[in-house]
Amino acid sequence: MRTDIDNWLPISIKEINQVFSKMTAIWCIAGGEALDLHLGKKSREHSDLDVVIYREQQQDVYQSLSSEWMLYKAENGKLNPWEDGEFLESINDVWVSKNANSPWSFQIMFIDSVNDNWVYRREKSIKQPKSSIYIRTSEGIPYLKPEIQLLYKAGSSKVREKDFKDFQTMLPLLSPEEKKWLKLSLKKQFPEGHNWIRYL
Repeated sequence: MRTDIDNWLPISIKEINQVFSKMTAIWCIAGGEALDLHLGKKSREHSDLDVVIYREQQQDVYQSLSSEWMLYKAENGKLNPWEDGEFLESINDVWVSKNANSPWSFQIMFIDSVNDNWVYRREKSIKQPKSSIYIRTSEGIPYLKPEIQLLYKAGSSKVREKDFKDFQTMLPLLSPEEKKWLKLSLKKQFPEGHNWIRYL
């Protein structure tokens, strides 16, 4: 088990693209880095680097990574090795480093799907076709669409200050359709209301 949760030295977007572009699994950059890719510039410092994949493709990703990387499943504040052949049904995050003592390089986050649709785990009525949740940079690097990334930020149990700042940064760039989708999605997840809705 590892407990050094703050020991981060993320690899670059270019390097993560080299790691994942060889795989058949659908993947894309997520988190604050995804929003920066959409902006086309760095909006703030990022302490980590997130990649999302569909849960059902986790074994393909494990086999591709495990010869060169160490993978740890994150659960209840603990980081334990992800064993070969172990299917992670309820665990959503895997942290990756070069060896047992090196800093964390990136994080894999599992997203769910039903048939050909991505399904938002926190409110399963929110869904989209699998191939429509990401777009690509001019270099071909896939990243989570901003409205979907903002939904993940807004829908967590505790919205952090940096997430609200990310929302404020991205809001002027969202199209009317993207704002509408995010607003409707937040209303579905939070029928009692959400602070971001008034801005949309």
